[in-house]
Amino acid sequence: VSLFGDRSDIDPQSRGRFNRASLINVGFLESGNDTDYIAMHDVDLLPLNENLDYSFPEAGPFHVASPDLHPLYHYKTYVGGILLLTKQHYELCNGMSNRFWGWGREDDEFYRRIKGAGLQVRRPSGITTGYETFQHLHDPAWRKRDQKRIAAQKQEQFKVDREGGLNNVRYRIESRTDLSVAGAPCTVLNILLDCDTNETPWCTFG
Repeated sequence: VSLFGDRSDIDPQSRGRFNRASLINVGFLESGNDTDYIAMHDVDLLPLNENLDYSFPEAGPFHVASPDLHPLYHYKTYVGGILLLTKQHYELCNGMSNRFWGWGREDDEFYRRIKGAGLQVRRPSGITTGYETFQHLHDPAWRKRDQKRIAAQKQEQFKVDREGGLNNVRYRIESRTDLSVAGAPCTVLNILLDCDTNETPWCTFG
């Protein structure tokens, strides 16, 4: 089990912006050869139903937090919240785009990558708890989401990135801490993502 952090998200002096997709790419690359699959899991989404399946998604990407169960997002192409993929399938998609700085839209672009790779998204069946299946723990008063759209970001956020992903994420590991959570080994990485203002001027607040 590994957790990954972006320094710009925890250092108030940093002018960098949060990039969830790039951090997931980093997590994938740093997970090592002994990892069979990854769980893209929002930290503010708490599963409440013990029947949810987190097992190896051999048949294809498995969207645990499906639109029928997620408390907030119900559109049919939604693949955010909690998504399980084999490492092979994540590589087939070239990971996620690194162009999404700030909050939102990276999951929608990733759905198009999944479909472009010829993969079929699977979702839970037999779960009867509906929108009560998860508890959403995000408190905007405590941690405000960065929803700013800077420069051409508003137009770019709806485009498919056909070039970037696992192949061009740039980062530096500033520190590594090994610990355990409920007896399970865990590695916490402090990550500094590269912000190329020529490529994505919206990766910084200026």
